Amino acid sequence: MAFNLKNPRNIINNLKSKVGLWSLMKQSHSTCCYSSCLNTIHLHRFLPLTTLPQFTNPESISHKKGHFPHFQRFQSTTTEKQIDSVPNDEHNQVSDFPGGKVVFSPEMRFLSESPSVYSQCYRVLDDAGQLISHSNFVPVSEEVAVKMYSNMVTLQTLDTVFYEAQRQGRISFYVTSIGEEAINIASAAALTSDDIVFPQYREPGVLLWRGFTLQEFANQCFGNKADYGKGRQMPIHYGSNKLNYFTVSSTIATQIPHAVGAAYSLKMDKKDACAVTYFGDGGTSEGDFHAAMNFAAVTESPVIFICRNNGWAISTPTSDQFRSDGIAVRGQAYGVRSIRVDGNDALAMYSAVRSARQMAVNEHRPILIEAVTYRVGHHSTSDDSTKYRPADEIEWWRMARDPVTRFRKWIEINGWWGSEAESQLRSSIRSQLLHAIQIAERAEKPPVNDLFTDVYDNIPSNLREQEKLLKETINRHPEDYPADVPI
Repeated sequence: MAFNLKNPRNIINNLKSKVGLWSLMKQSHSTCCYSSCLNTIHLHRFLPLTTLPQFTNPESISHKKGHFPHFQRFQSTTTEKQIDSVPNDEHNQVSDFPGGKVVFSPEMRFLSESPSVYSQCYRVLDDAGQLISHSNFVPVSEEVAVKMYSNMVTLQTLDTVFYEAQRQGRISFYVTSIGEEAINIASAAALTSDDIVFPQYREPGVLLWRGFTLQEFANQCFGNKADYGKGRQMPIHYGSNKLNYFTVSSTIATQIPHAVGAAYSLKMDKKDACAVTYFGDGGTSEGDFHAAMNFAAVTESPVIFICRNNGWAISTPTSDQFRSDGIAVRGQAYGVRSIRVDGNDALAMYSAVRSARQMAVNEHRPILIEAVTYRVGHHSTSDDSTKYRPADEIEWWRMARDPVTRFRKWIEINGWWGSEAESQLRSSIRSQLLHAIQIAERAEKPPVNDLFTDVYDNIPSNLREQEKLLKETINRHPEDYPADVPI
């Protein structure tokens, strides 16, 4: 903020009248009422989080309107309440600045670069699929639990079959979600079909849960005429208008601010829905993540940020990306309610996302979920992760910490699943996938003309010239171009 210092006294008087109202407030309100309110808020802030899985609103105990003047744009912003809870004595003088309230102290103290206690990670099932004693979670019916497990197995099989197809040279590229099936399916199960999804590229399970068929997956990966992207996207860049799933883009983190904008629109239109965006730990190193978090907090938009902290941004470990205590603490820095969850625990993920959605929609606020997991597969078919991490580490996570196996043990304990159902499911899914691949592979390819459509209403002359030159080149050198692409 810049000031013209020509009339400094007028400026000072103006600032006093605008923001320097703390002394007036103290005179106009009784000490008893003020102290009572402070004690109530202060007590609530330090209650032990034993009911964390219920995700109750930590600001549910609030002061009555009229006790304090509010200068911030949004009534539900919690910063002012937290500042108000600090006693205004001689050692803690509170003052208003145009940038916000600050608490003065005679003690020179730097904020620590790391916390003395690490953020807790919410978990419901142990590695053996047993409920942890005193765990608190959102109940799941037998029907939903079995569907969740079936979808997790389907996603696991989908990755195996398509990875093999790429290795056989039948498709050009593929990305697996091995080790992250619980994040995909459990989060999708906790949302509604009206919620708008902005994925990265490792969330095909969300589409699967919403009804995207195995044939639709195959059509996209093979880029045939039935592909909704008309073959113009690389494999695994899925998208579906019908299922409220924005098309995947490989550029890292660009989807995050898009999700916030969509969420703000939902809020303005008073829709009973939220936006959800997924990204990896590497995405949090991009500026788009930080801009989106701040944007969401300030506009109080109903958006859920789901970070898959799987330890690796391709070959870059988290230790080379940041020094903070993971990702969840970054939300708190931006004023966004956050939680760290065991991403290999489907029941914990379901509970966290279900509760996060309720808060986002009902309270109009952003929520950050850090799902801690491990990327068991290679980053993509273009990557060999054994070059930068030990193979025995990968195998240990595959066998000992597999989220699919853990959830299966839990539904078996409940009597909802058995060996016969398991065998039938896996055999059926693999058969359906192989059949879908055969159909997708034989299907006609989109024509060359589709490269130039769906952007402009009237194709400009420069693109028409490019189309003409491309067709002439294909006719001159047919041996260099796929024979099954219609000209």
